[in-house]
Amino acid sequence: MKPYYERAVELLKDEGLSHTKIAKKIKKEFELKEDQDSIRRNISNWSKDGPHKALEAYCEEFGIPVSQVGHYWYKGKHISIHAKTENQKTYEDLRDEIIAEMEQHVPEYPKIYYTPQENPHLLVIDPADVHIGKLCSAFETGEDYDCEIAVNRVREGVEGILRKASGFKVDQILFVAGNDILHVDSPKRTTTSGTPQDTDGMWYDNFLKAKRLYVDIIQRLLHFAPVHFVYNPSNHDYMNGFFLADVIQTWFKTCSAVTFDCSIAHRKYYKYGNNLIGTTHGDGAKNNDLPLLMAQESAVDWSNTKHRYVYTHHVHHKNAKDYIGVTVESLRSPSGADGWHHRNGYQHNPKAIEGFLHCKDNGQVARLTHLF
Repeated sequence: MKPYYERAVELLKDEGLSHTKIAKKIKKEFELKEDQDSIRRNISNWSKDGPHKALEAYCEEFGIPVSQVGHYWYKGKHISIHAKTENQKTYEDLRDEIIAEMEQHVPEYPKIYYTPQENPHLLVIDPADVHIGKLCSAFETGEDYDCEIAVNRVREGVEGILRKASGFKVDQILFVAGNDILHVDSPKRTTTSGTPQDTDGMWYDNFLKAKRLYVDIIQRLLHFAPVHFVYNPSNHDYMNGFFLADVIQTWFKTCSAVTFDCSIAHRKYYKYGNNLIGTTHGDGAKNNDLPLLMAQESAVDWSNTKHRYVYTHHVHHKNAKDYIGVTVESLRSPSGADGWHHRNGYQHNPKAIEGFLHCKDNGQVARLTHLF
C-alpha cells in the first residue's frame, strides 16, 4: 500500500477535494517523484468514500457530466469491471418509491352516497392500446406520439366520453384497464416476448405516469357513479400491466365505491341488468370462439341475460360482428403509428377513445367516440 493512502482518504472525507487536487497536494506534501496522474489513479482505486470514484475523476478530467453516465467499463491492470452508477433505478427503488408515496397519501376515501336514477345506464369507458412509452416521429411516420401525448389523449378522451354521456342517467361505470397501457415490459425496451420497440422515456417513469393517470381518472369517475375496474392482461406489458393493476387496487382499497377484477385471467365478464359484457385483449382466442367461451366460462350469467357483448382490443381498429347471441366488437386506439406500423402500412385508422352506454333492459343503446 502506498504511504500516502491514509492521507488521501482523510482529504477525501474531510475536505471533499477532487482526486486531481488531492493528487497535487499529496505529491507536494510527500515530495513524491511519482507523476501526479499515477497518484490520482491510485486515489481513485482506493477511495472508500463512495462508488465510482474512478469514473468521477475521468469525467472531471474530460468534462463529462457524471449524472448522465448510466453504466461504464473500468479496465485496470488485472481486472475489467462493468459497473452501474447510482443513477440507474432498480425494481427495489421503484417499489420503495411507490410504497413511500402511498404511505404519504394514506388514501382514505369516505363513503360516497349516490342519488338513485330513473332509467339508469351503464357507462363503459375503455381506453384501448394506449402504449405509454411508444415513440413515433413525424419525420418517419407523419405523426408524433410520445408519453405526454399518450397521457393527454386519455385524459381528453375520458372527458369527451363523459360529456357525450351527459344526457343519460348513469348509475354504474365499467372502466376497462390494461390492454397495452404500457408499451414495453423490460429495461431492454422490449415487449414481454422480447420484441424491440421504439420508446420514449424510462420504463419506471412510464409506470408511474400510468399509475397517476389511472388514479386521477378513477377519482374523476367517482363524481358520477360507482366504478368497476376490470383489468385485461396484454402482450406488450403482460407483467408490468398486472403490477400496475394491483397497485391501483391497493390504492383504492378503502374506497367502497370502486370494485376490482384484476386477476390474470385473459377473459373477464361483468353482468349489468340484462347485459353480459366480456372483455379481453384480443391477442389470444379467436373472435368466433369468444361467444362459446363466454357461455362456458360465465354460464350462470349467460343464462340470466339476453344482451351479450365482448369488447376486444389489440388490433387498433374497428371491427364488429354479430354472432348467435353475442356481439364481438374491437376498439380503436389513441396511439400513433411507429416505424414498424408505418412500414407495413398499418396506419390511417381513426384514433379514438371509445365508450358505450348499456340500458339495463335493452342492451347497448349508444356508442360514444372521442376522435383525435
